[in-house]
Amino acid sequence: MRAKKKKGTIGILTGGGDVPGLNPAIRAVTIRALREGYRVIGIKRGWAGMVDIIRDKKANNDNNFQVLTEDLVNRSGRTGGTFLHTSRTRPSHIPLKSVPDHLKDKYKAEVNDLTKEVLKNIDFLDLDYIIPIGGDDTLSYAVRLYQEGVKVVAIPKTMDNDVSGTDYCIGFSTCVTRTIEMTNLLRTSAGSHERILVIEVFGRYAGFTALLPTMAGAANRCVIPEHKFKIEHLTELLVEDRRQNPSNYSVVLVSEGATFEGSDMMFANLEKDMYGHAKLGGIGDAVSARIKDHAPGFNKGKKVETIFQHLGYLVRSGDPDAIDSIVPMAYGNLAFDLILKGIHGRLVILKNGRYDNIPVDIVTSVKKFVDVDKHYNKERLRPVYESFIDKPLFLI
Repeated sequence: MRAKKKKGTIGILTGGGDVPGLNPAIRAVTIRALREGYRVIGIKRGWAGMVDIIRDKKANNDNNFQVLTEDLVNRSGRTGGTFLHTSRTRPSHIPLKSVPDHLKDKYKAEVNDLTKEVLKNIDFLDLDYIIPIGGDDTLSYAVRLYQEGVKVVAIPKTMDNDVSGTDYCIGFSTCVTRTIEMTNLLRTSAGSHERILVIEVFGRYAGFTALLPTMAGAANRCVIPEHKFKIEHLTELLVEDRRQNPSNYSVVLVSEGATFEGSDMMFANLEKDMYGHAKLGGIGDAVSARIKDHAPGFNKGKKVETIFQHLGYLVRSGDPDAIDSIVPMAYGNLAFDLILKGIHGRLVILKNGRYDNIPVDIVTSVKKFVDVDKHYNKERLRPVYESFIDKPLFLI
């Protein structure tokens, strides 16, 4: 029997990059909440929806929020992406050009902190709790709101799997699955043409999305942000891998944040988002070109052609895999369980194969990287996995 009396209102939003698994998480929260007598409001476009709200009951806020129903979330819950849409908005650092029209007379600095407006908008929507689903950037602002007194229960999401405190973030499994599938597809061309295949994958600061597929056998080598590499050494290894392969090809996965020894990250342009991140781009193409330059030195003077492919949004598109269908369902229920108990200021997590929750401020207090000494062979430029006893599902 469903409860009739409304117990409160929950706001839920998705921020940052889209990943498969967001809609299942939204569905899990919404269905539980509605059946327990809560009202659920979906905030659109991440924190942007909370910034742009016009506090007038007669105003059209269709682009900023919507009331969620079982029918709506059931239709969307099996699909990829996020039907609430997303953005990389940071309400505490809004550029003048992005200040909503109805607030331009109040905020005229080059960069503006609109947190006061967000707090007023939370009151306007009569939100008792907010459930943000996102990575470090999205959740760092959730920490700010929690410090301002807002009741927050957070869910970790990012393909890079680099939110601190949890072994798993929504989107990671599908990303690894897609990377393995697409790398294996590209092998046919690499083998047919006897080339070295260079594939660039996501991973700004953490190399999990390159390390795990390589561990699974998708590539011979991988280069990650946590270890600067020598292109000559990488080329030598790949030429030898190619020589040892009966089909005469080899494969390397390159994290977008990987860097050559003696250089810095490569960027597509210098324009930064509200969290201070410039768009990365170019390292995979550069690796491919330099391998081609150096390969003759390790191949008896004969050149070796390369194939370069940037996987990009292909690994974050489409439907979620099994893990990214199950874990978001569990995370959504965990988040709502905390609300039922009146608990907030928490991040739901998976740790050593068990679901749990920890203080949300871990997001801003600790950074999560590949432990190079434990999991990466700096000489062989590939993962280390000597023993699986007592290791978590994804090992690292």
